[in-house]
Amino acid sequence: MVRVNTPSTVYVIGATGQLGSALLASRAVPAGVRVVGLGSSDVDITTIASVRSALADLHGGDVVINAAAFTDVDGAETSREAAYAVNADGPANLAAATAAARAHLIHVSTDYVFGPAASGSRPWASPLEPSDLRDDAQPDTVYGASKLAGERAMFAADPNGVVVRTAWVFTGRAPVRDFVTTMRRLEGERDELTVVDDQRGSPTYAPDLAGGLWELVARMLAGRSHGGSVLHATNAGEATWCDLARAVFTILGADPERVKPCSTEQFPRPAPRPPYSVLSAKSWEHAGLTPLRDWRDALRNALVAPTSG
Repeated sequence: MVRVNTPSTVYVIGATGQLGSALLASRAVPAGVRVVGLGSSDVDITTIASVRSALADLHGGDVVINAAAFTDVDGAETSREAAYAVNADGPANLAAATAAARAHLIHVSTDYVFGPAASGSRPWASPLEPSDLRDDAQPDTVYGASKLAGERAMFAADPNGVVVRTAWVFTGRAPVRDFVTTMRRLEGERDELTVVDDQRGSPTYAPDLAGGLWELVARMLAGRSHGGSVLHATNAGEATWCDLARAVFTILGADPERVKPCSTEQFPRPAPRPPYSVLSAKSWEHAGLTPLRDWRDALRNALVAPTSG
């Protein structure tokens, strides 16, 4: 176990969201750390005055985890200003606060910073490394572009911040509305359903990601610097949306063949999705952090016996 050198406060921004809730419920919170959850009613990260007020007691040695985001991928296409306010201005404002206090900042980002160009001409490419971001990240959605802008704005304001990219986050149980909970509901409502089978990514269980972030926090508080890093944190393995849906059915004891594959062209959405956005775990492991378990094991945990990470 990593030992924390001094008592510190960790501020979880976006505390009422899927990841924020998992962070607050996690059993992996380092001993002696005080956790303060801040939701949208507590702080408006789009305005620097609100951030300064909410983090007025922030001091060196504290940590801010930014789990807040405008995550409506399709809605962002018509709400560009709102998406950039939360996903780009928000991280910049938080970074200004942590830089001034000499506190630590962990900003959670997304695989959507990679657009179709990341896969080249190949349908399935190699897992994407963090180095790909600064040179090759070419998001073709407002959501992805706003998140990439947020990463860059964060580093501009606080070069010692850390970006942690993740993907396809699920909890698997109500009241959270995610892909897994949707498949769980539809299994009981429909004889058959059709799911996209030509988009491949990294399913990630929110409690597992929360546990990984708390490990990162503990290492930072113990003096192990990760400042300026871009890390990828997802459950191990990869899947298409159809693979994930069939796995849900299998774990629930239903026939996975009831889930029929289709192409992206057959299921058009306002915002294009990356055909391949599997994130490599190498950066996470090279930082000395524990790899997250296989997504299939995490999914079973989510559907059968969910526990805090």
